[in-house]
Amino acid sequence: MKFRYKITCCMVSLLALFYGIGGTLMISISFQSALEQEKENAHNSYRMILNTLQVVNQMGTWNSNQDISDVLEQLSGQDNSNWDAIRLLSTSEAEVLYRDGRVTPYFQDVFLELDSEHCLMTQFSDDSQKQFLQLSSYVQVGNQQLRLDVAYDISSIYESRKIQETIYYRIYFIMLAACLLVVYITTYLLTRPLNSLSKVTRHIASGNYAYRSMVKSNDEIGRLSEDFNTMAEQVENSVETMQRAMEQQEEFMGSFAHELKTPMTSIIGYADLIRRQTMSPEEEADAANYIFTEGKRLERLSLKMLDIFSMNHKEIPFSLVSPAHIIENMVEDLQPVYSKAGIRLSCECEEGTCMLEPDLFRSLLLNLVDNSRKAIKGEGAIQITCTMQREGCRIGVADNGEGIPEAALKHLTEAFYRVDKARSRKQGGAGLGLTLCAKIVEIHHGTMTFRTNGGQGLQVMIELQGGSGK
Repeated sequence: MKFRYKITCCMVSLLALFYGIGGTLMISISFQSALEQEKENAHNSYRMILNTLQVVNQMGTWNSNQDISDVLEQLSGQDNSNWDAIRLLSTSEAEVLYRDGRVTPYFQDVFLELDSEHCLMTQFSDDSQKQFLQLSSYVQVGNQQLRLDVAYDISSIYESRKIQETIYYRIYFIMLAACLLVVYITTYLLTRPLNSLSKVTRHIASGNYAYRSMVKSNDEIGRLSEDFNTMAEQVENSVETMQRAMEQQEEFMGSFAHELKTPMTSIIGYADLIRRQTMSPEEEADAANYIFTEGKRLERLSLKMLDIFSMNHKEIPFSLVSPAHIIENMVEDLQPVYSKAGIRLSCECEEGTCMLEPDLFRSLLLNLVDNSRKAIKGEGAIQITCTMQREGCRIGVADNGEGIPEAALKHLTEAFYRVDKARSRKQGGAGLGLTLCAKIVEIHHGTMTFRTNGGQGLQVMIELQGGSGK
């Protein structure tokens, strides 16, 4: 059953229950009030008859039972008499001394319940089911005790109640029908936004992550719609991130397989030629040199892959070190080799200390400098700068090599990406150096940006936030 149907059934049931109880109580209270008023009026009229008989009795004018009958007949003939039947009985002989009215045969025998001090009030009905109120009591007339019974018609009260009940039932069912319609329309309007949200969930479940809820309101459902859209956006972003990660992983595996396939094919081919001993000594030397070179490149590739993998699965402890000291020592170690290649390697560092991992920091510098070296054809210059900051240090590595296109900047840290694949492979590169650098910068809670001037070199700016100790 739909939620709106459940709400409609519950609301209509509650309305029917409470409206039914309220209406029944109201009719019952009205009936009891009218009945009590009729009883009071009947009692007052009955007391008037008794008082009249007592006054006549005190005057001592009774000569016979006929005199009493005459008095009662005179009272019945008055216009202000509101009883419908009256009867006077002799208690000693149970003789009817006077009666008037068509319903006197229906009087109740209350002899056993009646006492000499109280007036007894009972009810009876005739053959037509009309209701009457009977008042009975003893009255002293002369030397004898008589019983006076008087009946008052109260059928109008019951007829009025019946009319009220008929009208009430008609109004009751009309109101229920109207409430059913109003409640259903109201619940439909209230639950319509939920249908919209349900539609959104179905679209997202089917793969349409860009679908959004259009429910706009200032209530809880409106806030739920906003939260749902936020959740859907996060799901979409997560799915896109996963898709990009899967694409990068597939590209990574493809590039890695390609990087292994090319040197392994050459190594296996040259090794097979050497094994067959069909080469001259000079050719064997060239083959052995090629096998050695390609083997070293595979070794570097595997070591860098191992470094990247290990940094993802362990905690890196930082220590308070001097970036300037590490940079100067590295430049001093590399300068002779770079000078032979016609490359001037220099540094300009600001003194100070900060929290770093020394080995990773040195590996970061070596990879950046090596990347600059590969971009320089012939003679050139590489400059390293270091300035201390409040929460770490800023490192700059700039060269005057060939530079790279602007469109390639965002791909530099991707694994196996090379701007010039042929040149990089010739120089022994596998496209993992800057990927390793990006991972080291991430571990130090830093950022790495690239700036190029076309054919006038590349500048790398790195900010490390390991913590300052300056």
